[in-house]
Amino acid sequence: MVSIAVVNQKGGVGKTTVVLGLTSAAAQRGIRTLVVDMDPQGNATTGLGVFEPTRSIDSVLVEERPGGLRATVEPTGWATGCEPLPMLAASSPSLAVREAQLSTDPLGAQDRLRLAMRGNDVPLVLIDCPPSLGLLTINALFAADAVLVVTEPGAWAVDGVGRMLQTVDRIRMRRPDGGPEAAGIVVNRLGRTRDGRYWNEQLIAAYPDQCLPPVRLRAAVAEAAARSVPIHAMGRRPGAEEAAGEFDVLLDRVLHCCGCHDLHDLEHTSEGDI
Repeated sequence: MVSIAVVNQKGGVGKTTVVLGLTSAAAQRGIRTLVVDMDPQGNATTGLGVFEPTRSIDSVLVEERPGGLRATVEPTGWATGCEPLPMLAASSPSLAVREAQLSTDPLGAQDRLRLAMRGNDVPLVLIDCPPSLGLLTINALFAADAVLVVTEPGAWAVDGVGRMLQTVDRIRMRRPDGGPEAAGIVVNRLGRTRDGRYWNEQLIAAYPDQCLPPVRLRAAVAEAAARSVPIHAMGRRPGAEEAAGEFDVLLDRVLHCCGCHDLHDLEHTSEGDI
């Protein structure tokens, strides 16, 4: 299993659209995927076509429940032609108040998600994090094997990425296994403007070894999320094929950074319990 937290403490950079794009790319090549929606806004949950979830990831954060993630998982609402159908541990509005409650645990509640994920056998787990560095994001960082930092090509993007990577380093000092690894930095919604190119170049100059291929600004990506369909199923919608190709490349690079040099290890795995 490979678990990847998709993060940035800044909102509006498109973390969720990247999670959905990677999920679509994984399904396209036969990789069973579980999306864990840790954001109280629940955009990944609705983007996966689940509007009234029957259970929530919040239930495994109430207290320490080793292996409890299994009881929260349900199928997504994407079209049945998307095989294998991604699975979801859905968000809940109660996550917004759960964070404050977690901070009152005298022993620390930063690893409840990690404990809940014990025994999970889904090959790829993508954790969509809220736009903050609170305990929900910290739980994701303690649970993940790797971190993908999503940013936008704008002012202060370099500083924001730097602060996020510093947080990852602090987590690594506290985890006995030395994780999570930095899977890389992806610039999302890269437009054709001079300003966008400039800030993208600034990020590459600041982090030359960590910047991954960007995801360009395309209406098809936002439309796929709004319609709750995978980008690979958008057919002849202008820009959809190009966007799907970008997410294919990004998935390859992220998994490679995670040590999955042979992607066949994750492809076409047999169905099993979650």
